[in-house]
Amino acid sequence: MRILLVEDEPTLRAQLRAGLVEAGYVVDEADNGRDALHLGQTENVDAAVLDLGLPLLDGLSVLQRWRAAGRKLPVLILTARDSWHDKVTGIDAGADDYLAKPFHMEELLARLRGLIRRAQGLASPLLQCGALTLDTRSGRVALNGQAVSLTSHEHRLLAYLMHRPGSVVSRTELTEHLYAQDFDRDSNTIEVFVGRLRKKLPPGTIETLRGMGYRLVAPP
Repeated sequence: MRILLVEDEPTLRAQLRAGLVEAGYVVDEADNGRDALHLGQTENVDAAVLDLGLPLLDGLSVLQRWRAAGRKLPVLILTARDSWHDKVTGIDAGADDYLAKPFHMEELLARLRGLIRRAQGLASPLLQCGALTLDTRSGRVALNGQAVSLTSHEHRLLAYLMHRPGSVVSRTELTEHLYAQDFDRDSNTIEVFVGRLRKKLPPGTIETLRGMGYRLVAPP
């Protein structure tokens, strides 16, 4: 999953990035509202963590312009403002959730997981496709109750497909959501990791639809 992190304070931004990367997310960053506006409108991210107190363009304006442009990405507002009025203003502008500073990284991660799940119509933190399960809280993948060992790249790929069971996902979509903005998108990395992941799952779990992409189906 790919997250847009918008925070102008360098130390906090570095801490947040480290926590997100450790949790398995790919992170794009912006330290001002102007860059955030552009990235949110042009890059396919799965969610945004957006500070309100930004230079060049404030976070509330960024959010309002995203929504006016039809961008539906889940947005978690991150701000030092803690009054109920600021919360209402943020939610009315189109935010999906609100977290006031200071906060625990574990809470931010839990809220992000919830936003991403709900954006796909998934209520439970335990994603399931037949006998294949992925616990979004622990990252544990199991098949018929037995743990499946995956590399970080394989895990990110499976997690994205598990959030969209039965849906056809193109190679381009996978690349845009699993790798940061500066990734070489002309490489065959996706095909390599799909091949490796297939070797660890029952035959037929990941279908290839020629000219369209991949689809996760319940393994036998």
